[in-house]
Amino acid sequence: MRRCLPAQAQRKAMSVDVVTFGCRLNAAESEVIRRQAERAGLSDTVVVNTCAVTAEAVRQARQTIRALRRERPQAKIVVTGCAAQTEPQTFVAMADRVLGNTEKLDAAAWNDARAAFDRGDAPKAVVNDIMAIKETAPHLIEGFAGRARAFVQVQNGCDHRCTFCVIPFGRGNSRSVAMGAAVADVQRLVGNGYCEVVLTGVDITSYGADLPGAPKLGTLVRQILKHVPELKRLRLSSIDSVEADRDLIDAFARNERLMPHLHLSLQAGDDLILKRMKRRHARNDAIGFCDTLRRLRPDIVFGADIIAGFPTETEAMFKNSLDLVDDCGLTHLHVFPFSARAGTPAARMPQLSRAVVKERARRLRERGAMALLRHLDSEVGTTRRVLAESRTHGRTEQFTQVSLGTPAEPGAIAELKIIGHDGKRLLAS
Repeated sequence: MRRCLPAQAQRKAMSVDVVTFGCRLNAAESEVIRRQAERAGLSDTVVVNTCAVTAEAVRQARQTIRALRRERPQAKIVVTGCAAQTEPQTFVAMADRVLGNTEKLDAAAWNDARAAFDRGDAPKAVVNDIMAIKETAPHLIEGFAGRARAFVQVQNGCDHRCTFCVIPFGRGNSRSVAMGAAVADVQRLVGNGYCEVVLTGVDITSYGADLPGAPKLGTLVRQILKHVPELKRLRLSSIDSVEADRDLIDAFARNERLMPHLHLSLQAGDDLILKRMKRRHARNDAIGFCDTLRRLRPDIVFGADIIAGFPTETEAMFKNSLDLVDDCGLTHLHVFPFSARAGTPAARMPQLSRAVVKERARRLRERGAMALLRHLDSEVGTTRRVLAESRTHGRTEQFTQVSLGTPAEPGAIAELKIIGHDGKRLLAS
């Protein structure tokens, strides 16, 4: 069994705790937040790095902050992330400091927070105009506390304006990390012992449009695989399939170090609903993309985000989304009951009843559970290379969860025989 992650990467408890909601990009940024806050000399501080993708995500953040106030009354609470950026006044009365998505990565903002706490200043929101930010710089992360894989931010923000989404207002417009800096980030993390690196961003298939020469994501992937030969596994976070370039598709076909798993931002399976969402693909585009990738890389597995109960969605339209699970051959499904976000065009469209939205979300989850079960059945008897995420659990190259028969060191990769499953994860000998 090959162990890549060094023992020193298992960090001791620090005086700054970070509670992370939402995407892998937030997970990557939480390591920057922890480092900046510790360097500023903060102690007994909890940072809540929020998500704003749904109203439920914001509700969970508020609930967590209230619980922290009860459990750690002496601790300073700093709220940041997308929800803090889009609705800072929601959190001013709940927190000792509110920082926007740009400020949370800025050493000066954490030094100012420390000074304000020392002076006993009243709570204050420091949230600037995210749309004014034009660049994204690498953050020189050395490691990730408690994680077996590393995350490298290559892009931030989004230039698209899907009618249901507030994330562009939390993240700003699309901007890319320079290719050389991204490759150097991966080299450093691999040098620190990580076997698997995940490229993250808000809309990573828009990578490079703002850089000289406008390189595509596929070019970046090729450069990483070429210049970091020691990297065992490269994985992509969620992508917009309609923006996938030829080099990216070729990389899946030609390089086994690029993991055979893609999570797709599909959102719906009906063409009219996709149009009302202001998505950039049609139903057949999604099906064709999955067919193409599966033909080039037969072991690839797809996950997807799908919204249930979008405004104006009829039962027939919903059935198209339901059938998309089988038509695309999806395995790992993320189902979002539609959540109207204030200020978005979708919030002004005719809404479905919450009962209908919840019922459709339930049916989508059931279809997803059936698809996962078929995948688990098909894996029994195979041998898979599994990255241990803890001593008892790991994931295959296809990102399928595995219960380990023999305890392993986090960060280790081993070839294991799959002997069964429990309906949710594989069982390895």
